[in-house]
Amino acid sequence: MHLIWTILIGFVAGLVAKFLTPGRGPSGFFLTAALGIGGSLAATYLGQMLGWYHQGQSAGFIGAVVGAAILLVLYHLVTRPKA
Repeated sequence: MHLIWTILIGFVAGLVAKFLTPGRGPSGFFLTAALGIGGSLAATYLGQMLGWYHQGQSAGFIGAVVGAAILLVLYHLVTRPKA
């Protein structure tokens, strides 16, 4: 159940992160959802490694949004046109 909750939070967090991050982000439902889920999972497991969350505890919505926004910024850095 923990993984399903993390995925659901991540999906909504991806939508919020896409709205909050400036620039043209990845388009499409599945790419936005994957970005949010990845951010949520990254925030959860990084937070557990750093001791912010206990084992089995998810990052929550704010942590997931921050994780998704960081992934979105990295996406922009990787896909920007080379001048």
